[in-house]
Amino acid sequence: VKEKLLVKLNSASAEDFARLPGIGPGLAKRIVDYRDKNGSFVTIEDINKVSGIGEKKYEAIKDFLVVE
Repeated sequence: VKEKLLVKLNSASAEDFARLPGIGPGLAKRIVDYRDKNGSFVTIEDINKVSGIGEKKYEAIKDFLVVE
């Protein structure tokens, strides 16, 4: 069984985020920049506050996200 890709919201690099479906390098950098500026994500839903993450994109990636 192939292990599912899990991305830790509060420690992942832009490269980690870019491996998620629909997340390119630009959006991945925005996620990291948002975290650097605003502090740790408390819930996976907090990623919705990042510009460029809409409902559809969130639905596509939420199962890969963990808050540690």
